[in-house]
Amino acid sequence: MKEITYQIENTFLSPFAVKSEQTRGRAREETPCPMRTDFQRDRDRIIHSKAFRRLKNKTQVFLSPEGDHFRTRLSHTLDVSQIARSIARSLRLNEDLTEAISLGHDLGHTPFGHSGERVLNRLSGGAFSHAEQSVRVVDKLEKNGAGLNLTFEVRDGILHHQKSGTPATLEGKAVSFADRIAYLNHDIDDAIRAGIIKRSDLPASTFKVLGESSSARINSMIWAIYRVSEGKPIVEMEQEVLCAMDELRDFMFRSVYITPASMAEEEKANRMLEAMFNYFRAAPEKLPPFFYEIAKEEGETRAICDYLSSMSDRYAEYVFSSLFIPKSWSL
Repeated sequence: MKEITYQIENTFLSPFAVKSEQTRGRAREETPCPMRTDFQRDRDRIIHSKAFRRLKNKTQVFLSPEGDHFRTRLSHTLDVSQIARSIARSLRLNEDLTEAISLGHDLGHTPFGHSGERVLNRLSGGAFSHAEQSVRVVDKLEKNGAGLNLTFEVRDGILHHQKSGTPATLEGKAVSFADRIAYLNHDIDDAIRAGIIKRSDLPASTFKVLGESSSARINSMIWAIYRVSEGKPIVEMEQEVLCAMDELRDFMFRSVYITPASMAEEEKANRMLEAMFNYFRAAPEKLPPFFYEIAKEEGETRAICDYLSSMSDRYAEYVFSSLFIPKSWSL
């Protein structure tokens, strides 16, 4: 069956796509699977990982929202995967590789969204980023220290999925665009649902270029990538659409991401993480055994960042409560 996949890829994929049989491989050699390509195996390993399951209880933007329809880090990841696959399909790139990168790109994200990332970066002296942590999760932290042993292409795409990254593959570049397209559009939806902004508040100049609905904007952005990139060794977006996308992003920072209300909630999350960070730095032996071993091997800061970033929002609140809030006595 795997050989059939190879034949299909060689026949139909772009000459600029990564073919599954041409992977640069894994850090540790393994017996090949007779049915699945290496990229398909990577996708499956990520889906079955503990870190992937924890994404369902990690904040995307809104901390502890009331309602069932706000995005979480997991639903964001699925949005990215769907958009990235649409881009890859239109450009005849490797969808299996694209999907594996998409599903793994946020495995190392902190609880409490980017506010959690900022506080760990500050406390670690600038040594923490969620992209690098996501690679550390798949290399070191999963499977009790054995890691997932993913292929070079998937690891590279995860590491370089941010706008500033330089992925080695076009599939990685597709995921980078998909991440920005996904979070911008679903954050707009969530902000409108939360009553923070109204649809009429969005910059009117972007409507003509992108459309007014979320689906129209996503479709416009994907088409803008296709029109520029089809048949070329690039994944880029038309300048007019990219400018409209950046205008929306600037609007979201002013109106949603950095507001008194959001910053007040962020400060609460920051105090929680900082208190736990300082507690474990003073008493690293109180870390769970797996992370205490990391502390002895790689230092306390590294181990504490590993532990805190692995937490879901809910578990971070539980640990904070167990460490700092007295329990009532049963008399």
